[in-house]
Order: sequence, then structure tokens, then C-alpha cells
Amino acid sequence: MKQKADHQKVQEIAETELLYHVRLSINPKFQDWVLFKNGTYIIFEHAEEIRHLESAALKLIKEFGPVYIGERSEDFDVTDLKNTEGWIVSGHGYGMYTYVSPHEMKSQTPNIADIGLLGRDKRDLDGRNPVIIHLNRKVKE
Repeated sequence: MKQKADHQKVQEIAETELLYHVRLSINPKFQDWVLFKNGTYIIFEHAEEIRHLESAALKLIKEFGPVYIGERSEDFDVTDLKNTEGWIVSGHGYGMYTYVSPHEMKSQTPNIADIGLLGRDKRDLDGRNPVIIHLNRKVKE
């Protein structure tokens, strides 16, 4: 049986603030994405081929969101954001990222490991209890 990873207490940020920062963190050429309650978002490169983006996002977050000890789901990378404050944490799910705000960190000068662990914990929460809070679709011309 897979063992769930323990995670620290995740402080929630307001949905409007989260959406604001996530929008600024995504390259504008990617207009099709889905945002979950704890800050995990999935970018779809070929969304025109996907009829129900919500269903596709839920399938991916359930598969690649949860973290299990000793598996690839524990891996992460941290990227500093240029257009807004904070970081994005990526994992083993392609096109899946989690926004981490500096206001969620306990330290004024957090290290990469702490940022990555918090982002991974937030992704785990979204994977185990996925709640979509925003769907962004490219406007058809």
C-alpha cells in the first residue's frame, strides 16, 4: 500500500490574490489552464483537442497530485517568478505547477527546499481533494 507523505500546515491565501499571481506566473501564450483551491494549476498546450477541460484537469490532478513516500511524486523543482512575487513548484506531472506566495512562508528568507516542500504539500492537498476555482480558456476567434 502506498504511504501518503506527511505535510506541514498549509496556510490558504485568498482566491482573488491566488488567481492574480497565477495569471502573472503563466506565459501569456498559454491561455488554457485550470486552477485548484490550494494553488496547483495545469496548463494545457493543445486544449482545442479537449472537449471538457475540467474533466481532463481532474483526471491529471488525481493521478499526479498526491504525494507518496519514496516515489517520483516527492520530486520537485522551484522557479523564481519574474512578473510577480513568489515561486512556482513543479513536479512529475507535465504542465502541472503550484504557486507559492512569500506570505505563506514562515521565514522572510526561505530556502529552496522549504519552498519546494510547501508547494509539494499544496499539490498533495489539491490531488487528494481537488476543487477547481478557475478555468481559463482561450477565446475562439
